[in-house]
Amino acid sequence: MKRWGIITTLLAVLLAAALFRLAEQRGWIGLGAEAKSVDGMIQEIALRDSGDKPEVEEDQLYKGDLLLVNGDYKIRPQGTQPDITELAGKPELLGRAAMLDHKIELSRRVALKFAAMIDAAAQDGVTHFMISSGYRSEAEQSKLYAEKGGDYALPPGYSEHHLGLALDVGSTQGMMANADEGKWLEKNAARYGFVLRYPADKTDVTGISFEPWHFRYVGLPHSMIMQRNNLVLEEYLDLLQEKRSISTTVEGREYDVRYYGPEEISQIRLPKNRDYALSGDNRGGLILTVYP
Repeated sequence: MKRWGIITTLLAVLLAAALFRLAEQRGWIGLGAEAKSVDGMIQEIALRDSGDKPEVEEDQLYKGDLLLVNGDYKIRPQGTQPDITELAGKPELLGRAAMLDHKIELSRRVALKFAAMIDAAAQDGVTHFMISSGYRSEAEQSKLYAEKGGDYALPPGYSEHHLGLALDVGSTQGMMANADEGKWLEKNAARYGFVLRYPADKTDVTGISFEPWHFRYVGLPHSMIMQRNNLVLEEYLDLLQEKRSISTTVEGREYDVRYYGPEEISQIRLPKNRDYALSGDNRGGLILTVYP
């Protein structure tokens, strides 16, 4: 019996060592694992940890793809995307879309993603997109607010259009709520990192009436998590703050997301052998997204 006890112990040690090596190889050792079931696709999270601590400056808390800008949270100067560019005369940024105004600007990075998205829509026979608005400076928003009033426009500083991540998209075939273009985007935009920012059933959350034309880039996997769970950005950020860490799979690719409150910023560890992004939420929190 003593001999069998030794053998059993030895096997247990070997198994534990093998599991430890596997965890190291896959980056499972680091921030720990937490079960965070939200949409059925979210699995147990275990972020990879290189042990390196990033130098997080205060500016980082107020820039990124996940900033909340609304009637309660004003954009800060660093929140505007650094690559704002005019779309006119740049077919690689417009794709198949028309423009209502030749002075429309947008983040170049986001414009490229939007062009790829409507190219995909064309494969489904949906081709009549028109961009009516993109990035707006606070001066432009101030003029719009003065002309249209609070029922139509947000005060300067409180509009998502200041970010360079949001655009208003219409259809040359009719009202966006009924047009094929609107229906296609509502169904498919999340696969490309975009969300319908002000849906009809969330006006009590966003404080904005239904805008079937207003789409915002938040990136993957956030857009898919929001769509699967019928969340708008306000609700998604609250979810992250509550759960702290989640992981989800999109088209066979696994993403990890972790939220850090203001008092937890010093605990951030960079992922090992995986790309990542940091984004503030404009509320004092920081979100780490780890890509496949």
